[in-house]
Amino acid sequence: MPATGKQNRKSAGSTTSRPTSGKKKAAKNKLKKKITVKKTAKEKTPKKTRKKRSAVIAAKRPSSKSIKKELPLVEPGPPTVEAPPVEEPASQEQAIGVVTHYYSDLGVAVIQINRAKLKTGDRVRIKGHTTDFTQTLSSMEYEHGHVDEAVAGQCVGIKVDDHARVHDIVYLE
Repeated sequence: MPATGKQNRKSAGSTTSRPTSGKKKAAKNKLKKKITVKKTAKEKTPKKTRKKRSAVIAAKRPSSKSIKKELPLVEPGPPTVEAPPVEEPASQEQAIGVVTHYYSDLGVAVIQINRAKLKTGDRVRIKGHTTDFTQTLSSMEYEHGHVDEAVAGQCVGIKVDDHARVHDIVYLE
């Protein structure tokens, strides 16, 4: 009589231990028993109704009258003094523009000039949250061309000695 595929596998001497069909059935029965035990345990626990829960919560909560009595009276303190602005320029400095971009590989800051004229040779101060340095303008460009003077409304690129950041304020000294 020819052997079937299952018999060939068993007779081939496989070393892997597979549970036989009897073991599989026993494992399934155990799993079913656990599930039914859990379901019956859940069904037996009494459930609180909403009315009971709200009554329990109201009993635990103190009344608003008792809270008002427990709080001590606090007297107002002295009036607070207004703090001066964080970035206040020196009296001789005039804010003329803002850094809109910085090219770190070139060491060039792009400045949007909002007031006054800016000339090559002027002394400027670039101040921001972490930046504060002063330098003399040695080079200035507008649309890839060298210029000696820039007016309000122009965006110019200037060569800077230190790292400038976007939103730093440019002051003319």
